[in-house]
Amino acid sequence: MPITFNRFAAIDFETADYGRDSACAVSVVIVEKSKITKKTSVLIRPPRRDFVFSYLHGITWPDVAAKPDFGELWPEINSLLKRVEFIAAHNASFDRGVLRACCAMAGVSAPDIRYLCTVKLARHLWGLYPTKLPDVSRHLGITLNHHNAQSDAMACAKIVLKASKEEIPASAFL
Repeated sequence: MPITFNRFAAIDFETADYGRDSACAVSVVIVEKSKITKKTSVLIRPPRRDFVFSYLHGITWPDVAAKPDFGELWPEINSLLKRVEFIAAHNASFDRGVLRACCAMAGVSAPDIRYLCTVKLARHLWGLYPTKLPDVSRHLGITLNHHNAQSDAMACAKIVLKASKEEIPASAFL
């Protein structure tokens, strides 16, 4: 049966290094009653100065050195996630892991919210392989600036909106 929702969040993290606690950017897109109602993107000062993935997202230590750390940003991020029925993410286990690791590092509890994985969704609904975000976005006609947290979160929200009229398998949820 079609997925029904009143409010969900799409989230995307960019990380500085291989540690899940190294978020250097996050974007949260809120969808209410099938409309995108809020978009928030922030840079985050990770716990270490080493940046391994700058070649992907373009973020470097000088870009984030004076930015708040995750703990300082958590009240704002957490308030966005209040009252959502699920969090959508492309490869949701990664973003869920980053959120949990950052919350643990900050000494706060991660929200107990189910996740919808748009990789699993794309494989089930449209039979797509490969299912990298650029592939799914191209298939659905969604504009994407990959590894830009806001663009990735927006694409993820739009994937869920396009899929919402179809049967969403339980296996797409984590």
